[in-house]
Amino acid sequence: MATATQTAGSGSEPGPGTVKTAPTGPVKRSVRPPKRTFRPRTLVITAVAWLLAALFLAPYLEMIVTALRPADELRDRTYLPDKLHWSNFIDVWKESSLGDNLQVTLLISGGATVLVLLVSLPAAYYTARMRFKGRKWFLLLVLVTQMFQPTALLVGLYREFHQLEMLNSVWTLILTNAAFNLAFAVWILTAYIGSIPAELEEAAMVDGTSRFGAMIKVTLPLALPGVVTAVIFTFISSWNEFVMGLTLSTEPDKQPLTVGINNFIGAYTVQWNYLFAASVVAIVPVIVLFAFIERHVVSGLTAGSVK
Repeated sequence: MATATQTAGSGSEPGPGTVKTAPTGPVKRSVRPPKRTFRPRTLVITAVAWLLAALFLAPYLEMIVTALRPADELRDRTYLPDKLHWSNFIDVWKESSLGDNLQVTLLISGGATVLVLLVSLPAAYYTARMRFKGRKWFLLLVLVTQMFQPTALLVGLYREFHQLEMLNSVWTLILTNAAFNLAFAVWILTAYIGSIPAELEEAAMVDGTSRFGAMIKVTLPLALPGVVTAVIFTFISSWNEFVMGLTLSTEPDKQPLTVGINNFIGAYTVQWNYLFAASVVAIVPVIVLFAFIERHVVSGLTAGSVK
């Protein structure tokens, strides 16, 4: 009887007295990956994006190719030269004042950026935190100054610096570039600092920190994306400035890089290979700088300041 019972209980179908138990192991479920469907709208947007990218990158590619082209192949119809002439960069560095121009531009851009920060940060902080009389008119005046073109003030600035005997001076171009970029820095930092709750500074001052310490330890870290945005805007604007550098500096070794590049354009001939080689040298520092702080610039233009 025991043998018959065991045989019956071990069959494929349980007996009437058998209790079914749920499986204790994990249940494996087959999950099928979703099918990728390419919509016509997505394909069109992708194609347009690649086309726009190619249009924007084509001039830079042409500049690099021409910078590596030998002088006897400048008039050839072929797009790529037969041999890349890397010595163009060495020749343009040795036979011109490009090194001095690059040093002058670095001093001008760096000095103007530091001067703008030293002036705009206290002005923006005071304007954002203090409700003084005429505050709105002050901000409107700051915005109105952006409407004036530097060329409209060129004659007056030249006469002023000529009387002060400050022509062909790096400090002249530092002051000029800082003055023309100060309004934008004050405006964007005022809006950014104003969005930071003042209660954070009040809490720090309750703990014994001074207002200056609260601004340095609390406000500036929160306003870092806005500060970086003002820095990159001022630096690039000073780096690319041409008209003031051409007018207020006449000695070749004291001119900024933009003016030094323009010297390769003569009255009857243009040294295209040297011109584009110098242009490649001019854009590399800006690309490197923007690559390091690009995420701060994006967050400063799009994100909020309360963290």
